[in-house]
Amino acid sequence: MAVVRTALAVVALAALMLHARAEDRSVLLNCKAMVERASKDANAVSEAELVRCRQVIREWALRDARTTVDEEGKPLR
Repeated sequence: MAVVRTALAVVALAALMLHARAEDRSVLLNCKAMVERASKDANAVSEAELVRCRQVIREWALRDARTTVDEEGKPLR
């Protein structure tokens, strides 16, 4: 019984870790392009996609604000 509980806990933790994985920068660039298209044409994208992309842009802005090095490890400031 304890083995089953441990296995379930490991599976749940693994699922959470996969879901919490950060997107790469190409997702950010695609989202910026999608938001730009939506600002020009209201019917270009669905509202759900637009909300998700705005969230991705927000998360990247927060992440970049906390970063003190660039992608190569060189200091920004």
